[in-house]
Amino acid sequence: MKITRTFAAGAVSLAALIAASTAFADCGIEGKGSVRILSNDFEALRIVNDVALSCATADIKVTANATAEHKNIQGPALTVNPAEYTVAVVANNSIVPLLNDDLIRPLDDLVAKYGASLQPNQLIKIDGKIMAIAFMGNGQHLFYRKDILEKAGVAVPTSYEEMLAAAQAIKDAGLMDYPLAASDKPGWDLAAEFVNLYLGTGGEFFAPGSAELAIDNDNGRKVLETMRAMTGFMNPDYLTYDANELNKIWDAGNVAMMNQWGSLAGAAVDPAKANPDVAANTGFAAAPTIGGGTIPAAALWWDGFTIAKNISDDDAAASFQAMVKGISPETVAAHPDAATWLVAGFQPGPTAVGVIGNATGGARAYPMQPYMGLLHTALSSELADFIAGKEDADQALADVKAAYDAAAKEGGFLK
Repeated sequence: MKITRTFAAGAVSLAALIAASTAFADCGIEGKGSVRILSNDFEALRIVNDVALSCATADIKVTANATAEHKNIQGPALTVNPAEYTVAVVANNSIVPLLNDDLIRPLDDLVAKYGASLQPNQLIKIDGKIMAIAFMGNGQHLFYRKDILEKAGVAVPTSYEEMLAAAQAIKDAGLMDYPLAASDKPGWDLAAEFVNLYLGTGGEFFAPGSAELAIDNDNGRKVLETMRAMTGFMNPDYLTYDANELNKIWDAGNVAMMNQWGSLAGAAVDPAKANPDVAANTGFAAAPTIGGGTIPAAALWWDGFTIAKNISDDDAAASFQAMVKGISPETVAAHPDAATWLVAGFQPGPTAVGVIGNATGGARAYPMQPYMGLLHTALSSELADFIAGKEDADQALADVKAAYDAAAKEGGFLK
């Protein structure tokens, strides 16, 4: 499977979230049809969905389901005929199963007819065919409290080693008992933490040209050592923290440094919703490096939409038009600080600093091998005992390998 992204990782043009507005109610969608959207559940996507929802007319029905379970739902929902959803909003990783199972359709004809507002960097091509429309860049990067770092007499850390030293300085100064936080909740979030740091080592997850796992090495142990060291500066409840929970404890003023999604940076400084004292002292920077590396230890992501294969051409056309309206330059211009967009006319603001820093610093994209999802699942389940302090790094890596190998053999990737 050849995947071509026409935007370069080091030159990502970025844009922010879209707000729903009745100003967009007349979307001018041609024809009749049903638009049924499945997406993840965070602010940027909710806004995109709301703009698409505003396109509903007597001839165009629009519904949306924003849920954190979208990755588990999308395969079965798009396999039935007709598909339960006409649109699946995806990212680097979640598009792969849909491609493998032939559940989404090429978009070249729809782009030619209705995609005049799209930029070349938004067109995700697979084997020469446009299979998705990217509309925002994302990634986890450093959130830091400017006031706390200043009081502790430390600079903004650029490496995990500096981050740990800064946490010690903050604790020694009596400013915070638990200055760090991370998405260490066992499951997808915990696996993503490992992937982020491992990418920063420069190591490869798999042997060249093979599905054979290649993380049982010094890089893998360095990642786990760093993850364990960070828990020493975290609230004892750190196993309950996913990305959404991180923003809550940040807003409460309980954390001085964390790596958090760029798509949630706007919420952390939103003058209408965020804690004003915390928001005023919140800074953003690229993700730290690790182990003497030179690139940010965070995966580069894109979010985009796909159109289901098992639907009528009328529904496909209506769905494409509604989503293009949802990610239009007009909606992006109305909310420039909510995310990091790949849409024409976007002017990056302060909340885009971290994702841009990751991209320009050479951060690597989340891997798109068809078996990467099996590794992510193995990490999700097999790192739980390690991060809870119940086993050592060698045992954790062995457990991950065993779980991955079993799944990869069942999937036909390994003999």
